Amino acid sequence: MSDQEKPLKCPVGEPSCEWLDEVETLRVKIDELSELVSTDALTGLFNFRHFKTMLQAEMDRSKRSGIPTSLVLVDVDHFKIVNDTHGHEIGNLALQHLAEILKNAVRTTDIVCRYGGEEFTMIFPETHLNLAVKVADRIREQIANIPLKIDSGEITLTVSMGASVYIKTSVLDIDDFVDSVDKYLYEAKQSGRNCICHVDYSELRAVTEVGADERAMLFKKG
Repeated sequence: MSDQEKPLKCPVGEPSCEWLDEVETLRVKIDELSELVSTDALTGLFNFRHFKTMLQAEMDRSKRSGIPTSLVLVDVDHFKIVNDTHGHEIGNLALQHLAEILKNAVRTTDIVCRYGGEEFTMIFPETHLNLAVKVADRIREQIANIPLKIDSGEITLTVSMGASVYIKTSVLDIDDFVDSVDKYLYEAKQSGRNCICHVDYSELRAVTEVGADERAMLFKKG
């Protein structure tokens, strides 16, 4: 139990203390505000601000440990058509639908965020790129196979993805790293959409071992 979670006690041993009640109320409000600061109101995912904080933390950890951090950017294909055809309310439902699929398809240690608009990010801590790409591609197929149900029928959604990895020898700062992944996302868009593009594996050191936790993520059912 953290210090913040421990029950408060009156310093003079009184069974009832109005000041402690007020402190406890303030503590609850602080927790609620902290969650709001890091959460996207529409999707319930982490927001852009939290994404930047967590990605920097994972990049720093990769530098220290030598264990890679993989990053995937996700963009909804032809989202403007969804909004123009069905309206922004259905567009919001589509974003919530995708957010739910993304959140349920990864490990609890992975970090799914709404990057902005119709873009999402998935941070895979301590994960080699080849595995992150396999998992992301499985999620891409799952999205295409689970249509959004609306009153007038169904909407089939697809996404394009870009992926890369941050390793111990990487020299990019956080903005350059994200930009490098965004270039692969753009490549996926130019390649016909509904696909994932990534850095060439041959440019990375050969990966010879995959841990048990990574194998569990790979075979996790959607």
